[in-house]
Amino acid sequence: MLAAALAGCDLEWDKPDLSTPPPARFREAKPHPQPPISGGRDFAVKFGSKELTGLVERALDDNLDIEAAIARIVQADAQARVSSAAQWPSISMSDIARTSRVPGTTINVGSASSGFNPSTTTSSSSTTTTSGFRARNFGFFQLGLTASYEVDFWGKNEDASKAARILANASRFDRDVVEISTVASVLNGYFQVLTAQDRLRIARQNVVIAQQVMDALNARLEVGTATVLDTAQQETIVAQQRATIPPLEQTLRQTRNTLAVLLGQTPESMTIKGGSLTKLKFPRIAPGLPSEVLLRRPDVAEAEARLVSQEFSVLQARAAFFPSLTLTGLYGFQSAMLRTLVLRPDALAWQVAGTLTQPVLDGWNLQGQYDLQKGRYSELGAVYRKQILTALSDTENALIAIRETDRQMKLLAVAVNAARRALDASEMRLREGTIDIVQLAQTQTSYFQTQDQLAVARLSYFQAATSLYQALGGGWSPTTREIEIARSNAAYEADRGPWP
Repeated sequence: MLAAALAGCDLEWDKPDLSTPPPARFREAKPHPQPPISGGRDFAVKFGSKELTGLVERALDDNLDIEAAIARIVQADAQARVSSAAQWPSISMSDIARTSRVPGTTINVGSASSGFNPSTTTSSSSTTTTSGFRARNFGFFQLGLTASYEVDFWGKNEDASKAARILANASRFDRDVVEISTVASVLNGYFQVLTAQDRLRIARQNVVIAQQVMDALNARLEVGTATVLDTAQQETIVAQQRATIPPLEQTLRQTRNTLAVLLGQTPESMTIKGGSLTKLKFPRIAPGLPSEVLLRRPDVAEAEARLVSQEFSVLQARAAFFPSLTLTGLYGFQSAMLRTLVLRPDALAWQVAGTLTQPVLDGWNLQGQYDLQKGRYSELGAVYRKQILTALSDTENALIAIRETDRQMKLLAVAVNAARRALDASEMRLREGTIDIVQLAQTQTSYFQTQDQLAVARLSYFQAATSLYQALGGGWSPTTREIEIARSNAAYEADRGPWP
């Protein structure tokens, strides 16, 4: 029967090849091994801002996304215990106290069918007498234990336990991913606050410069050496510069509110002083080797753990095709009367049974479940390989961003200095009365825009450092992976019950 049942089932599994050897070196960095970069707190210190370091520390303590990730760890540990329960015998109390009443009308059926009439008239006065049926009460009392255990010949229950326990590891890796992402968000948010403050200072200074030119043109208009067109054009420039201030104020305030949420606080309860992005230090980070990066990325470890867990789910689905042997037993006392339930040898009852179950016809349910798990494995395999490629790409992109934004900043700094000299020369010509208003307007606009572009490029430069921090695993390492797995195993061993 087993051969006939399995004849139409496809139990073969061509496990996909998921090997993705990493390259020997990064294209944008020298191939030298490097130790893991510092964790979130230590990395924040490298920027030289006590306020930034304090914000990162508060985020690591109070961020609600991290708190939710920790709660998911608790859930995963509990699910691992639930999924492992089938490996151990199940024992429960089976106490019964039952009283049943059998109506008298269901007794003596034979007498009734032979012609007996329970209702007869015995006198002319229609006196009726009823007789014959008596109801009976039956009692049943039981005090004992029942036990059941499925013999795991094919490893089905063990596979389910391993799959859940490895998912508990994945939940811990996910928590580390959330922590690194939170630190990066706080860093970038703080950089945006400082950049908004820098751009506001630049905008207000440019308004002052434009207004000074406006005052000079108004004075020339009064003596007839300037035209209404000249003053109108300069008035446009002043208004345009003033119009750049509200969006920057909006960005500054909204970014502060975003940082408050990252720190688990209301916007009204938190104050960020800020300062200037030009005052921060830029940390120097070496990426090391690609193979090292892959070992330092918790998201890669998480994808790998989910893939390994799914492999055990595939094995569990395949084991479901084979017979299942379940042992059950009962041991206790039974009696029809409560007073004779215990302390009597003849009240002792026991039962031992073995049940062998073999699926024969289930409408291809087991085959569908097996194919489903194999398809899920292939999906997670693709996700795992993509995560590896993403990790390498993130690192290369961060290195490119650091290098190119650094070049951009240097070139813009040259442009700002040149634009400042051009503006000074234009203002001198204005005082001499030989200025071309169109050229003056272009010079002012170029100076104002170049200053703002430099501030934005500086933001991109520091954000590139954050991106590299994330790409390199944010202080995570193979040692951290081992610690997290040890914590997961300890959580499984704790409170799993008296069974070995």
